[in-house]
Amino acid sequence: MASPILFTLPDAENNVFKVAEHLPLIVYFYPKDSTPGCTTEAQEFSLLLPQFQELGFSIVGISRNSVKSHQQFVCKYELNVTLLADVDSAVCRQFDVIKEKNNYGKKVLGIERSTFVLNQQGEIIQEWRKVRAAGHAQMVLDWVRSYQSADKQPK
Repeated sequence: MASPILFTLPDAENNVFKVAEHLPLIVYFYPKDSTPGCTTEAQEFSLLLPQFQELGFSIVGISRNSVKSHQQFVCKYELNVTLLADVDSAVCRQFDVIKEKNNYGKKVLGIERSTFVLNQQGEIIQEWRKVRAAGHAQMVLDWVRSYQSADKQPK
């Protein structure tokens, strides 16, 4: 049995978000606010949020951007998913999403776009790494539906 993932981070309104209060939870990590892929991913998760909520799941997006950057990103694109600021990369390291990347020929450390599903106990029950932004939110929703359907079958 996996150990629970627990963390606390500020959201875009600078409120304290405690993961234990929002389980089960979809956690997606993205590199940077207001970039094309990250915007697509945030918009798709925002659009599908009501369907995730019907299934009992909350959604958070995490990047190393500041609370202020998240506020601007949310306002600019009218996002309704919760964005969390992991400016010291502690939660990114906890999920092992900081990877060496090639940026215009220069090696840098950045977030590898990844998504995790945490169950009611805070355990990771599914993960996707090296995610392509477009269509990913729907893939996660389809997985959650399938998981819940399989879980409701008689044992």
